[in-house]
Amino acid sequence: MAYLRGNLSKEETQNFIEELCKIPEAVASILERRDAIHHLSNGLLTAEHTFMIGRGLDYPTLLEASLKLKEISYIHSEAFASGELKHGTIALITAQTPVIALMTQDKLMSKQVSNIREVQSRGAEVLTFIKSSLKSKDVECSFELPNLKDDFMAVPAIIAMQLLAYYVSSDKGLDVDKPRNLAKVVTVE
Repeated sequence: MAYLRGNLSKEETQNFIEELCKIPEAVASILERRDAIHHLSNGLLTAEHTFMIGRGLDYPTLLEASLKLKEISYIHSEAFASGELKHGTIALITAQTPVIALMTQDKLMSKQVSNIREVQSRGAEVLTFIKSSLKSKDVECSFELPNLKDDFMAVPAIIAMQLLAYYVSSDKGLDVDKPRNLAKVVTVE
C-alpha cells in the first residue's frame, strides 16, 4: 500500500519486505533462549512494584509488556518514557523496585544508557533487554535481542517481555490462562 501511494520506492518496499521476513527467525531465536528469560524472571518474583523504561518505539512496547505483567502476575507495573523519569517517577525508584529497560533504537542508545545509569544510582536492579547491535560496555545486558531494523524490533521485544511475564506468573503458581477479575471484552457488555 505504501508503494502504491508513493510513500515508499520500489527499493524501499523490497527492503521493508526483506526485513519483515526476518521476524519469524528473530522470534524463534528468543524462544530458543527462553531459559535465560526464565532465569531473569526470578528477580521479579518477590517484587511488589516494577517500572519499565524505554525511548521512542520502545515505549509503546513497554506499555503492552507492563500491562501483561500486571494482568497475570499481579505485580504493580508501570511503563514510562525514559525522558520523563525526572518528572516524578525517579522519586519512586528504590533498591526494592526492579526496573526493566528496553533498548532497541539506534539513535536513542546514549540517552537510554544515561537513564539506566540514573535508576541504578538510586539502587534499582535493572534488567536490560538490548538489541544485539547495541550491546556495549556502557550498559550490562541481561538479555540480548536479535538484530532487526529499529521499526521491526517491537515484535521480538514484546515476545521476550511476554515470556518474562509468563515465567513470573507461572513461578508464583498463578494460572496464566485465567487471570483474576479479567473478562474478554468481546463477551462482556
